[in-house]
Amino acid sequence: MPDWNWILLGISAFLGGAVNSIAGGGTLLTFPSLLLVLSPVAANATSTMALLPGSLAAGWGYRKQLSHSRHHLLRLWPPSIIGGLIGSVLVIKMPEKVFATLVPWLLVTASTLLLLQKPIARWIGAHPHQAPKTSTLIGIVLFQLLVGIYGGYFGAGIGILMLSSLAFVGIPHIHQMNAVKNLLAASINGMTAVIFLFAGVIVWKYAVIMAVCAIAGGYTGARVAQKMPVPVVRAIVVAIGFGVAIFSWVSRK
Repeated sequence: MPDWNWILLGISAFLGGAVNSIAGGGTLLTFPSLLLVLSPVAANATSTMALLPGSLAAGWGYRKQLSHSRHHLLRLWPPSIIGGLIGSVLVIKMPEKVFATLVPWLLVTASTLLLLQKPIARWIGAHPHQAPKTSTLIGIVLFQLLVGIYGGYFGAGIGILMLSSLAFVGIPHIHQMNAVKNLLAASINGMTAVIFLFAGVIVWKYAVIMAVCAIAGGYTGARVAQKMPVPVVRAIVVAIGFGVAIFSWVSRK
């Protein structure tokens, strides 16, 4: 493989890890670059394995933000893992384009929810420092199951989707939401990686190099984001969401 391809894979993994730590959508950077050298299924599996350590590194970077959000993490872990298991099995059985066509619409919806978080929160009676209503919590758990299935199947933008729902569970600001989101993403990708590992579809010579770059990107993104004002980070997340959605539409044409 030409040297420039290795450079491209490394850069895409670093940026993918950084973008995932702040918002999500890193898969749409790593997956296309891997398609230059791999089949779609192998590219998906290798991308998932490569970005997994980056999510863990980002989680470590946000570790101080987890002190008041652990109970949210425990509630949403089971549906994340179950969904990741279901989705990763489906990816081996179904063509990726089934979910790929949904990516832009999912991201636009999630970004709009984040953009309109305050009026929506008032409408459903959610408050940032209070536990959500039972009906709201049930809806968020079911939504997280769907995010897990989608994440196990394709995964692009799961961070943005999770942030859109975490905004309504009582987490006060986006840095804490990012802390929870990164560990949930790592759980989904971890379950998916195990299935891909047993299926033998991960190409390790690419996954290892990209994982190292994703770790650097994930930790760097997490540390930089926490030094920014909360409104700025929220604006960046929304911008990334709409940007990734536009990129998805353009890349499908």
